[in-house]
Amino acid sequence: MRGANQSSVCEFLLLGLSRQPRRQQQLLFLLFLGMYLATVLGNLLILLAISLDARLHRPMYFFLSNLSFVDVCFSSTTVPKMLANHVLGRQTISFSGCLTQMYFVFTFMDMDNFLLAVMAYDRFVAVCHPLHYSTKMTHPLCVLLVTGSWVIANLDMLLHTLLMSRLSFCGDNAIPHFFCDLTPLLKLSCSDTHLNEMMILFEAGLIMITPFIFILVSYILITRAVLSVPSAKGRWKAFSTCGSHLAVVSLFYGTIIAVYFSPFSSHSAETDIAAAVMFTVVTPMLNPFIYSLRNQDIKGALRKVVAMTFSSTQ
Repeated sequence: MRGANQSSVCEFLLLGLSRQPRRQQQLLFLLFLGMYLATVLGNLLILLAISLDARLHRPMYFFLSNLSFVDVCFSSTTVPKMLANHVLGRQTISFSGCLTQMYFVFTFMDMDNFLLAVMAYDRFVAVCHPLHYSTKMTHPLCVLLVTGSWVIANLDMLLHTLLMSRLSFCGDNAIPHFFCDLTPLLKLSCSDTHLNEMMILFEAGLIMITPFIFILVSYILITRAVLSVPSAKGRWKAFSTCGSHLAVVSLFYGTIIAVYFSPFSSHSAETDIAAAVMFTVVTPMLNPFIYSLRNQDIKGALRKVVAMTFSSTQ
């Protein structure tokens, strides 16, 4: 990798909050700190609740616990570095550090993508084939789905990282972003980035669009099955189990499509940053609230965790 990139730029500047007025920087720092702490606390509570409550040792919550773990890692690859840069008054990141951050950011983004698709399949089986749910959604299958997702996500980002490492950066090294994103990096390169852009649109597009289509088809079949239920109460119960997942899907894919599936020439730094904040910070923070507020099992498990915490401190 080092030999493939003989560039004059050995580090980048992550402008992040530094592009804002001083007063606004401080407010944004507090806002991002609060969102990050809420993300970590909320997702760790979900993980703890699922691990401690035997009633939640089911496929649906196995996938949810993996999603919570990925969301903590997702935010942790970007926000702490940005906050540390603000406190230390330093925006630099090495070339290898930049590629490493990019690798993990998009690996966890791919994992979010795959887990949402797997969770849609779980809901499809639960609603459309409830009598065969236990035989279809076995523990070995669940483990295989999650493991396969990790393998594909890592192979995908290994390819993009290797393609990025072959580029030369010999001019401006200021990235108008709070992390090493693909699009701003490609704009800074003085090499031919045509292959990188084609691979983003084709290979990464395939990895993002295929699960998205799978989710849409799953919910079309779920909707058709639910509408055939004669009881209004039964229809509402079925829809309520899927509503949380649909809310997360809408948030995640809406921002991803806006950033990575529009022409590179149409991207502006402000739009990309706003969208990136949505899928790297806001969505991981909201996931625990979305899944817990409408799920009686999760709320019951969280109450047990809180009660155990208070009883142990007394």
